[in-house]
Amino acid sequence: MSRTAKIILFSVIALFIFGMALYPTLKKKWNADDVLQGAPLPRPTGRGGAPLNINVKIIKPEALVDYILVTGSLVPDEEVDLTFETSGKITNIFFHEGTAVTKGQLLAKVNDKPLLAELQKLEAQIPLAEDRVFRQKSLLEKDAVSKEAYEQVNTELEKLHADVDLVKSRIAQTELRAPFDGVIGLRQVSEGAYASPTTIIATLTKITPLKIEFSVNERYANMIHPGTNIVFQTPPDLATYNASVYAIESRVDVNTRTLKMRALYPNANGRLKPGKTANVEIKSSELKNALTVPSEAIIAEMGRDIVYLYSGGKARQVELIKGIRTESSIQILEGLNPGDTLIVSGILQLRDGLPVTIDNFY
Repeated sequence: MSRTAKIILFSVIALFIFGMALYPTLKKKWNADDVLQGAPLPRPTGRGGAPLNINVKIIKPEALVDYILVTGSLVPDEEVDLTFETSGKITNIFFHEGTAVTKGQLLAKVNDKPLLAELQKLEAQIPLAEDRVFRQKSLLEKDAVSKEAYEQVNTELEKLHADVDLVKSRIAQTELRAPFDGVIGLRQVSEGAYASPTTIIATLTKITPLKIEFSVNERYANMIHPGTNIVFQTPPDLATYNASVYAIESRVDVNTRTLKMRALYPNANGRLKPGKTANVEIKSSELKNALTVPSEAIIAEMGRDIVYLYSGGKARQVELIKGIRTESSIQILEGLNPGDTLIVSGILQLRDGLPVTIDNFY
């Protein structure tokens, strides 16, 4: 190695050693500059330094209500696709789409002129047939005719009346009437169209009252019965509505392991429409004096459930036995007592015996 190369090598080594000696001072100065420029100081974690700042909650008995939350649907009380009982050309449509109709109201009609003509023909024969029966009866009373002759003309009259009733029933089949009160939907045909019993004219829906149909897990099957009150919402509407269970399916669905049931809502003003989603809330149980903790305060560790309590300036680990769970709280069956101070913040930084300082109460 030449003299020049040795001088360069020794210079590099000297600069490296000088830099390593100067690094702590530069680092300290850099951190100080950050602080002067407004950078936040790191919070103590309790590891060999200042106690960890925490928020706490005093445990006390309170009411705990457990709810079953499921999604259901609004179902009309009654609904039917309206069709004619016979075939023919539609001659009249009497309803307006989307309007309320009453039971028995005439909605549409197909051509009945041939049937009316046949009815007129039959009714014209009735007076003559009745006259024959009257004469035969008078003669029978005088033994001028046989009883068989009288019964024959009487049978012909009864047959004539039966034929009249048959034609009238066929005429009635040409009329489409509302089977119940409700709101009629959009019509699917026009006047002049040929209709058959498979042709849907429109859909009639009864929306007062409405049914709420939903299913619950089989483990709740014995908690709900006819008369159970429910609360539901129909997003995005934030209003809440009350209904009452009136019918429950006779068996659990083997595929979903759920039990279907229906509740009834009056819907007196017709505001809610069938087919909408219903978020159903059912009260399953209520405890008057339960000890509860926020769900985020519990740590699952090695098959155990633990929380940390504030005790004498330190965090103390406690193992729990949990009860029922709600949306934000968990019932504690064993492990806590009224008056305990539960730590609810900095959970992941805690360890048993760690010094802590209370920053806020909840």
